[in-house]
Amino acid sequence: MAQFTVDSDVVRTSPDQIATALADPGFGRYFVDHIARAVWNPDEGWHGRRLIGAGPIPMHPGLAALHYGQEIFEGLKAYRHPDGSVWLFRPELNARRFASSAERMAMPQLPVDDFLDSVHQVVSLNKDWVPAGQGEQSLYVRPFMFGSETLIGVRTAQEHTYMCLASPAGPYYADPLTLWVTPNFSRSMVGGTGMAKCGGNYASAMAAEVEAHAQGCGQVLWLDSATRTLVEEGGTMNFFVVTADDELLTPALTGTILAGITRDSLLQLASSHGLTPVERPLELTELLDGIRSGHITEALACGTAAVISPVVGLKSPDFELTIGDGTPGPRTLELRSHLTGIQFGTLPDAFGWLRPVA
Repeated sequence: MAQFTVDSDVVRTSPDQIATALADPGFGRYFVDHIARAVWNPDEGWHGRRLIGAGPIPMHPGLAALHYGQEIFEGLKAYRHPDGSVWLFRPELNARRFASSAERMAMPQLPVDDFLDSVHQVVSLNKDWVPAGQGEQSLYVRPFMFGSETLIGVRTAQEHTYMCLASPAGPYYADPLTLWVTPNFSRSMVGGTGMAKCGGNYASAMAAEVEAHAQGCGQVLWLDSATRTLVEEGGTMNFFVVTADDELLTPALTGTILAGITRDSLLQLASSHGLTPVERPLELTELLDGIRSGHITEALACGTAAVISPVVGLKSPDFELTIGDGTPGPRTLELRSHLTGIQFGTLPDAFGWLRPVA
């Protein structure tokens, strides 16, 4: 495995400035000192693996990614435990999903070992930026890749750049969510890029998010594009419901839904909370009827940034429903406490999900 080497002239942020940033990090407001970079081309493959200083990157106005959208990214977190140690949560799954996204976008696949080495080194070199964990603060890590060839012409770029940066972060959604079931937009389609974590998916979703906010909702609940009868996922998050039969139900992965790492973790945690994990198609009519009848008792959305966000209502031009009594459900809160307890080191990691940062 080729290692990422460290530039010796990186300027470090002072301890006082880091302390100021960590006092109120927000999300994506501050960035760490060291970032990773590597470049790929057909002749040399992956090369130039380095840890460099964070800052502006030079680019030509003809940069391929700016014109044709060849870009993918990942999101994962580093957590500080009570003893001061720092840990990553299931980073190998992010590495594999990154490779899958690259394949779908006709980009070179970064070797899993390179992904993991870059993430570990970025976190290790920037350990002072990892918050103490109060208020569920963590270090958000963002690996990404883009077509970096200067290119005006519709074809896959012949140069790609991989980078990994990080940012201290607080909770992404502080309050329970009401989701907007948009009648006007779709996120993905069969054969499209719904299973890839690419910027285009998020760019095309922003109009629906603006619509949701105008309706007083925190995010979107997407339906399938072909029939608009099947629930898929929330904006930036996978979607779950809890039923009166003690099922933890989420829409099945069909190639149009992102395979979330938090989603997979909740399915494995379900049995510890007396829930049966179920993955299958979920029709909108079943969801609405279940909420009205009380058969669906809770709903939640989950993702790396969102963690587990209680969903307390659904809204569209045709309906406005409160889920349960309109407050976060007990199973939702139990699952959230269990997951964050593992991540922050206050509960045992029975699944072997945590990876120490050297």
